Amino acid sequence: MDLPVRDISVSGYRSLRAITYPMSRLDVFVGANGVGKSNLYRALDLLQAAAQNQFGARLAAEGLDLAMWTGPRKAKEPPRIGLSVTLAAPGARNSAFRYEVEVGFPQKVTAAAFDLEPQVKAESLTYLSGQRRTRLVERRNASVMARDAEGRPAELDIDLLSSETLLGRLEDPARYPELDAVRRTLLEWRFYHDVRTDAGSALRRPCVAVAAPTLASDGANLAAVFATLAHIRQDRRDLDEAVASAFPGAVLSLPFPERTATFGLRLPEFPNRVFEPAELSDGTLRFLALAGALLAYRLPPFIALNEPEASLHPDLMEPLAALIAKAAERTQVWLVTHSERLAEALKAHGAVRTVRKTKGATTIDGLTLFGAFKDDEDDDLG
Repeated sequence: MDLPVRDISVSGYRSLRAITYPMSRLDVFVGANGVGKSNLYRALDLLQAAAQNQFGARLAAEGLDLAMWTGPRKAKEPPRIGLSVTLAAPGARNSAFRYEVEVGFPQKVTAAAFDLEPQVKAESLTYLSGQRRTRLVERRNASVMARDAEGRPAELDIDLLSSETLLGRLEDPARYPELDAVRRTLLEWRFYHDVRTDAGSALRRPCVAVAAPTLASDGANLAAVFATLAHIRQDRRDLDEAVASAFPGAVLSLPFPERTATFGLRLPEFPNRVFEPAELSDGTLRFLALAGALLAYRLPPFIALNEPEASLHPDLMEPLAALIAKAAERTQVWLVTHSERLAEALKAHGAVRTVRKTKGATTIDGLTLFGAFKDDEDDDLG
C-alpha cells in the first residue's frame, strides 16, 4: 500500500530554520553551492532513518551539536530539530497520516544517554480527516500512548531508549496498522547518492542472478535490474530508448543470466565488441545506473536524487531529464541539482524551485511559512 507524500516540514536542522514544503509528483531544487539544497535531502533521509530506528544514530554520526540550527532563537527557546511528513491515506480523499518527531540534547538527569546523544523529546502519528485530528500515537519523553486497531488509547509499557524512535520500535502490524503502514512506506523510499563508479564499484562487477524489481541504493544489483526488465518482464523498450538517446548508435547487451547477471555496451565505433562495465567511463556507467533506478520494473513510492548530473557530460542532461520525467509518471521524484540545464529541461514536467540563503537560513523562492507558494495562493484567491 503506497502512501504518497503530501508535504514535509523541517525545523532547526542545519540551515533549515523552518520550512514546510508541499510535494508534487516531481520536485526539482536548483541553486548555488552552500545554500542548503543537500540539507533538504538529508532531512528526508532522516525521516527514513526514524522508520529504521536509526534516527538517533544518524544524527549522532553527524554530530548533534553540528546538526542543530545555529542562528538566532527566541528567548528561552531550547535547541530542537523537528521533522514531519504527511502521507495521503487510502480511502477518503482528504485523509492523511502525519508523522512528527522532535529531538534535542539529553537532560542532565537522564542516565540512559550520553552528553551529546540525540534524545527524542516528542513523537506522534496523527490521522487527519478534514478538520478532524485523531492522535494515534503520542510520545512525550518516556511516556507513550497508542490507539489499537479498535481506536482505544492506552499507555504502553515499552523498553524504549531515549535515542530510539517509537516508529522504528513498535512492530505490531495487527494492533497498530496505521503506524505499520507509515513505517513500511518510509522504508520503501530510495535515496540515490552513494552510487559509486570508481574501479572498485559494485556496478562494475557481475551480481547474483536474482530477479530485482528495484535498484538498491548503492546500485549493486544493476545487472539484475536490467536482466529482470529484459528477460522476466520482457520489455526493454524504454531502456533501449534511453540508451539510444544518451549514446546514439549504442546498444545495451543483456545476456540471459546463469549464476550471475551482467551487462555490456556495444558502441557504434566497434560494432563487433561488447564493452564490459569495468571498461565503461564513470559518466556512462552513472547514466546507466540512473536508468536502472528510474526505469526499474517496480519503482519505490518515493525516489530522491542528489546531484545525479555528477560526472555526466552536459549533453546528457536532456536524456537524463527524459528519464526523470518518465519515472515521475509512476512515482514521486525529489531532485537536488546544480545543473541549470537539467532544471530547465524539467520545467515542463514538474515544479522547479530555486533555493537560496537569506540571513543564514535556507529559503525556497515563493514559499510562504505556511507551506504554500505565492502563485498558488493567488490562484486560490482568484
